[in-house]
Amino acid sequence: MVLLLALLTGATASGLTAVSGEGAARSLLAGLAATGLAVPFFNRLIAADDHAPRPPASIGVGPAERESNG
Repeated sequence: MVLLLALLTGATASGLTAVSGEGAARSLLAGLAATGLAVPFFNRLIAADDHAPRPPASIGVGPAERESNG
């Protein structure tokens, strides 16, 4: 997933650089630079979801627990 997002970012940067009128060499370098910088960015962004704090599981809120408390 990270590499796919990085490649899409590099391709977009390369394409936009080419459309702006720069040469093929500069477009390729801009795409490679954007790809190289996007890998750690998206890796950190996606890995942040794995370490997000989760609320504790509630104990005794299911219907089975409510019925057995009588």
